[in-house]
Amino acid sequence: MISLDADYLVVGSGAVGMAFADILLTETDAQLVIVDRFPKPGGHWNVAYPFVMLHQPSAFYGVSSRELSKGVKDQIGLNKGLGDLASGAEVSAYFDEVMRHQFLPTGRVQYFPMCDYQGNGQFASRLSGKKYTVTAGKTVDATYLKTSVPATHTPNFDIDSGVQFMPLNDLVNVTRPPAGFVVIGGGKTGIDACLWLLEQGVEPDNIRWIVPRDAWLLDRRNTQPAEEFFNDTMGAQAAQMESIANAESIEDMFDRLEASGYFLRIDKNVRPKMFHGATISKAEVEQLRRIKNVIRMGHVKKLATDEIVLDAGTVSTSPKHLHVDCSARAISNVETKPIFAGNLITPQMVRSYQPVFSAAFIAHVETNYETEAQKNQLCGVVPLPNDDTDYIKFTAAFMMNQYTWGQDKVLSAWLLNNRLDGFSKLARNINDSDTEKLQIMQRLRSNAMPAMAKLQQFLAELN
Repeated sequence: MISLDADYLVVGSGAVGMAFADILLTETDAQLVIVDRFPKPGGHWNVAYPFVMLHQPSAFYGVSSRELSKGVKDQIGLNKGLGDLASGAEVSAYFDEVMRHQFLPTGRVQYFPMCDYQGNGQFASRLSGKKYTVTAGKTVDATYLKTSVPATHTPNFDIDSGVQFMPLNDLVNVTRPPAGFVVIGGGKTGIDACLWLLEQGVEPDNIRWIVPRDAWLLDRRNTQPAEEFFNDTMGAQAAQMESIANAESIEDMFDRLEASGYFLRIDKNVRPKMFHGATISKAEVEQLRRIKNVIRMGHVKKLATDEIVLDAGTVSTSPKHLHVDCSARAISNVETKPIFAGNLITPQMVRSYQPVFSAAFIAHVETNYETEAQKNQLCGVVPLPNDDTDYIKFTAAFMMNQYTWGQDKVLSAWLLNNRLDGFSKLARNINDSDTEKLQIMQRLRSNAMPAMAKLQQFLAELN
């Protein structure tokens, strides 16, 4: 058993672990041990499907101290005119660069890839079998959210022999056209699969899309941190507050959010029952609407050679059809727990839609505030959404955090200067003569408290 000492043991060098460690290295002189089961940093990006891309602007991703975005707008494709979206290969290379050229040269990081963490400060190498024990001031569990990807996901339905079935990762290895494609999963992975097939020239009628639940989606244009998109980004925030504040019921709230442009849905005739916070462009929505054979009969229970058994019935298939598994949920652990608990720190979301910003923020709070109660007050967990109505508690939790942060001038200044918090800069850098932007901010502020009251009312109704 090899003994190691550190101020922090960080378990997981995915995006969350890297964003957390980056703040520790930037704002303290702490010594870190980072343990991960993958051969390189980046977590699930090591096994992501080849054509995966970020679905939010690159400017919101990565570690605080190093830019990921190229600072350009995409000139072609379905994201044309919007901030660049890094490919999976770019993200993987980025985290490798951060580890090799920033973290390790400090002399304060000991990095152990290809190791299994066994708990209680102990881990073992998958290659050498060497065992280690770490005496650390605190342990950071950066694996708690349990990111799931198609390549490592085990389907929760039966598959008969003779069925052509593969995870999304293997789609690029197809050598002969099948009789048709069956995409299983209505979330962001299923969306990516359908868009990629269409981009490769597959006819829409050759795609069957199994969608257990339709989802409310976010318009990517409303997530741009660049100044030229102020009216879209901050205007969407103002519209969100107005929609909630003026809603007469939960259903009316969703209607208003859609009418205002905050939410999108693929099929106007189907009421979404799911909300995972996925972001999409309007051009992508139009492409997806070309697929007419959408099967809405619940989840798959069994793939047989001649039929697909679903919750609400069966549909025909054949051994010549290719079934593509997109049923893995991006983040599989929706249970919440206190972020700070003794010597254990468990990063979770503290801001809507932004796990890496959340990790950086939590690390900053860890290094700059004294008591556990104070830290947990600043880092209220924003619960991951699943059902449509989860949007209510999800939004209420973040609004409470935002209010709390706004009472702390020093913390507000940190937010303003943190790379991953693009919205604070947009809101603060308004010229006094720009009446249009000032009006948008006034709409946002004047509706925030009524919106919070309405969210609390709706939460009481749900409970």
